[in-house]
Amino acid sequence: MKYWVAVILIAGLGNCFSAAAQTRTADSLRTLLSNETRRDTTRAIRLQLLSNETMLADLPQAIALLEQSLALCRALNYPVGEGKALVRLGTLYRRQENYPQARQYTQQAQALFRRRGDLAGLAKTYLQLSFINLAVGDLVASLRAAVTGLPYAEKAGDQLTHGRLQVAVGSVYVQSGNHEEALPVLKKALKAVDAQADKYMVVAALNLLGNTYQLRKNWDEALACFQRSERLNNELGDEQSATIDNTDMSELYAEQKNYAQALKYALKARKAAVLNKDKYNLPPAELALAHAYLLGGRPDSAIALARHAFELGRNSRTLESLRNASEVLSKAHANRGDFADAYKYSGLWAAYKDSIAGERAQVKISGLRYGYEIGRQQDQISLQAQKAARQRQGIYGLLAGVLGLLLLAGLLVRNVVLKQRANRTLNEKNEQIEHQRDRLDQTLTQLKATQSQLVQSEKMVALAALTAGVAHEIQNPLNFVNNFSELSLELLAELEEEQQQPSPNLVLANGLFDDLKQNLRKIHQHGGRASAIVKGMLDHGHAENGRRQSVDLNALCEEYLRLAYHGLQSRHRTFTVARTLDLDPNLGQLHVVPQELGRVLLNLFTNAFYAVHKKAETTGDGYAPAIGVRTRHLNGQVEVAVRDNGLGIASAVMDKIFDPFFTTKPPGEGTGLGLWLSYDIIANGYGGTLVAHSEEGAFTEFVLTMPQAQTVSRAAAAATVQQ
Repeated sequence: MKYWVAVILIAGLGNCFSAAAQTRTADSLRTLLSNETRRDTTRAIRLQLLSNETMLADLPQAIALLEQSLALCRALNYPVGEGKALVRLGTLYRRQENYPQARQYTQQAQALFRRRGDLAGLAKTYLQLSFINLAVGDLVASLRAAVTGLPYAEKAGDQLTHGRLQVAVGSVYVQSGNHEEALPVLKKALKAVDAQADKYMVVAALNLLGNTYQLRKNWDEALACFQRSERLNNELGDEQSATIDNTDMSELYAEQKNYAQALKYALKARKAAVLNKDKYNLPPAELALAHAYLLGGRPDSAIALARHAFELGRNSRTLESLRNASEVLSKAHANRGDFADAYKYSGLWAAYKDSIAGERAQVKISGLRYGYEIGRQQDQISLQAQKAARQRQGIYGLLAGVLGLLLLAGLLVRNVVLKQRANRTLNEKNEQIEHQRDRLDQTLTQLKATQSQLVQSEKMVALAALTAGVAHEIQNPLNFVNNFSELSLELLAELEEEQQQPSPNLVLANGLFDDLKQNLRKIHQHGGRASAIVKGMLDHGHAENGRRQSVDLNALCEEYLRLAYHGLQSRHRTFTVARTLDLDPNLGQLHVVPQELGRVLLNLFTNAFYAVHKKAETTGDGYAPAIGVRTRHLNGQVEVAVRDNGLGIASAVMDKIFDPFFTTKPPGEGTGLGLWLSYDIIANGYGGTLVAHSEEGAFTEFVLTMPQAQTVSRAAAAATVQQ
């Protein structure tokens, strides 16, 4: 599991100055701009400098200042300032994740530099486009932009931009899994940016090298790169990049099965991401921690973190987060024995993995690199040909025509040889690409066959488990029905025999009648249990036809609490329970199927009333039964808590209460399907959670949570009702 995009995008986004120094410089620039209102090139430059100083503290203000400078440069026909403003606007909009606007300004800068023949400027725009395409996950376009910009940087002698472009190329190779080609590119890139003292790009190159070594199982080299990168980030005060290093070190130790170190660095990374409100690094940090928990045998904790990271990835449409979260969820559910969920997330993981690094993208990426290398060779041939032409012109002035003709013939032969050599190199590269394509075809065929076998096996396992569970649960009440039926037939035979006697024994006959009544009650009781099991399974298997509606959760809680209480009093008229409602008035509404959520609430309330009634039967007059219902809207979640002071649940069975057919009630009073169905509706139907907390003999509390995505505003709910 890797999260590489943030490595290259965070690196080099701004200079590391102290806050005090930034404030003093910004204040001085504001004073100059306020005192000198003349609209000239000096004002345009000062606006750009002030934008640089305010970028870290107030990004929208920095963008506004740059747009003022851009408008002034265009009005003054000042192309140098215009080009700098356009490139910088592309960078800042990319930091805002406004990639269409960033691309638009970068392309405008590219057109300006091309008209002016500014090779260094063109190189910077291709670097910017490479970063933008990398951010949106288009690896092919990112690599194409980087390799297009490299010759411009070489011709302009811009070593700084050239080194950054090399780092961008290496990043694409790492993300595409092509670590064989990534390693030499990144080593060369690290040497280049190190020579330019470009510390932010040194950090990026080190992190990418660490990932490459990790892919190659070179643990010591990978750890050394991550540790050096973290030290340099701490020196620069770049907490975001340091968080990436800690996440990577956690994953590195996890691959080596070192649970303690993996947990240490994952906790450190997640803490930093939360404190810094770092939305780039929170999903990978949580996934690293989930991976560590999975390694430590804590699948429930891993599932909770991975689900949160999955939601963050779905909200930001980050395929890499979705792929990594799906992988952790698949493994965690498999460890818990939840094979249906494990198979579901395994399929998602495969789909997201194919989207990120498909076979066609790999071939295109390799082809682009080879095209770039061949292009460089052709450029060298052209340069050599131009040099030879210049030499030939000098020789024509000194030598006679015959010697000139001979030299020309020699040069032509030399050009032919060089072209043949280039063609041979191109053919070799094409053969390598074809060989790689054939190997990928074979691997894909094998994977598809293996996947088909796995799907069939998991289907059979799931079907066998469900069939065995239903058969076992129904067999018990059916055995009772059969046994009591046989006993009843025997009693009827005895009664019939006694009645045929000249003087029937009434005492014996009455006793036989009592036994028959008791047997019939037992038959009715166990037949009802079998019927309840079948009804519960039909409820679970029946597709819900209800439509999702905007529902007031507080009103729904009040309604079903009243229904459950009336049901209790219909059976026990003199029994009363104190009911407390603590409902959040700002809860909003839920967009759900009311019948589904009502079924869950009614089950929780009914269980609570059952628990307090049973405790009242055994405790006496000193016991005051009470039930409390609480709703809250916290941290993007809608929460419902149902608490009773009844019998409680023994800790020995707490892990089994959501299993199908498990119940703590006596035979005939429960099927063990209520909590299982409730958990299935909340977890699988709405992506929420249902957990229980209890102390035996003291209390039980069930807490239901649903993600904020299920809620709608009151205005939207009213509009829905009107429609």
